[in-house]
Amino acid sequence: MWKGLSERLEGEIVVLEPLGREHEEELRAIAADPDIWRWMTVRGHEPEIFTSWLDLTLTAAEEGREAPFAIRLRETGDIVGSSRYLSLRPEHRGVEIGYTWHIPDVWGKGVNVEAKYLLLRHAFEDLGCMRVEFKTDALNERARAALAALPARFEGIFKSHMLVRDDTVRDSAWYAVTEGEWPAVRANLERRISEKR
Repeated sequence: MWKGLSERLEGEIVVLEPLGREHEEELRAIAADPDIWRWMTVRGHEPEIFTSWLDLTLTAAEEGREAPFAIRLRETGDIVGSSRYLSLRPEHRGVEIGYTWHIPDVWGKGVNVEAKYLLLRHAFEDLGCMRVEFKTDALNERARAALAALPARFEGIFKSHMLVRDDTVRDSAWYAVTEGEWPAVRANLERRISEKR
């Protein structure tokens, strides 16, 4: 495991907690909305698929291949989603942030903005990353707009990149933030978070 990768990250809107079995009941309850999973690689609203998703997620964390988080509202303590570091490349000082999902009730309310801010800040300022990557379905306009608003730099479309839900072929849109871009991205995200308070 990349030392220090999986730590509790506290913001003003959300707290990111290293994901564990203790989060299962709350996550399962909020994951039942199919809208959450529309663009994900699995249909996590289906109970048996959610179980498999969680088991694979926790195994990847235990093996040091990924660092998943539960996203909790600071004010109420309610869990509202999940995100993670994956594609870990400590030898090249790079990570990916992905598998991010939130309940629709918090869309547009600063949860995603601050969660991305906390993960990016930890990656660049604590872990010493020089590159943080993101990828999403090329058809997912909402996620692509959110990444562009960070702003993360669009790096292109990987055609026929992966098989998802029921062997559907997905083209993936790739984005990244580099350490040289981080100060401007940080200032933009801090401004956006302050507007949501």
